[in-house]
Amino acid sequence: MTMSARGLARWIRSPKGLFTGILLLLTLPAAQHTGWALVLPGLAAAVGVAIVLDAPLLRWRDGHWSLPDGALLTGWLIGLILSPHVPWTIAAATGGIGIAAKHALRVKRANVLNPAAAALVGSYVIFDTGHSWWGALPDLPSPWVAAVLVTGAFMAWRLHKLPLILSFLVVHFVLGTVAAYAGHASQMAELYRAPDVHMALFFAGFMLTDPPTSPPKAADQLVFGAFTAAASFALFMLVGAVYFLLGGLLVANLWEGWRKWKRVHGTRSTSSSTHGGWTTMPTAT
Repeated sequence: MTMSARGLARWIRSPKGLFTGILLLLTLPAAQHTGWALVLPGLAAAVGVAIVLDAPLLRWRDGHWSLPDGALLTGWLIGLILSPHVPWTIAAATGGIGIAAKHALRVKRANVLNPAAAALVGSYVIFDTGHSWWGALPDLPSPWVAAVLVTGAFMAWRLHKLPLILSFLVVHFVLGTVAAYAGHASQMAELYRAPDVHMALFFAGFMLTDPPTSPPKAADQLVFGAFTAAASFALFMLVGAVYFLLGGLLVANLWEGWRKWKRVHGTRSTSSSTHGGWTTMPTAT
């Protein structure tokens, strides 16, 4: 597969191209601070395995070779969230889990689960991997949080997902504030300092807004964002696991996938009732 200069320029301006550039901008200072020798093996392993597995699967599904840029982004997100102390072999396996999740559960042509979130939760359950979210810049001086906020907001604006991240962040921090006043102040304090603030902003801007797994309409985005925040908060309170945001997103993904399946199933049922030039009205329930 080759790409012309015009095709490359068009890809760079596309949402996936812009997202790649943003991840690069965040990776450079984060890796410089954490140490390239520490972060590069896991990051390269997650990205490499995701691409190698996804490319032939796309070829088999679509009938032609295409750029596995979705796998690139999935592996990159995994590498930025996994602890850099995780062995590169586990990072590679996590990238593989993400691609398996992407292709295993689909409604029509769209995947239901966010691949990176599914991979990270699966890796935690199987390998007990740590999540440091080092790519969200939590170890850099406080002003660096603005870089995560601005780039995440830009990505959400480019994808027409601003209502989604606003809904999520408002409900996320409102629930934390209410719980703090209800007697959980010490536990809720974690949500308002590093790395949890960086984690929430990175998650909202770059994972929650994944186009295939989030709704396109603003009204649905408001509900989806609030639902994700509520599910994540419930996991935080009940389990306290490091994957509470990712787990909440997977719950919301399943709910949104069910809604899509119902719409598709309903459309097919209505279509199948029209035959031979006659239209049969569906029975009311």
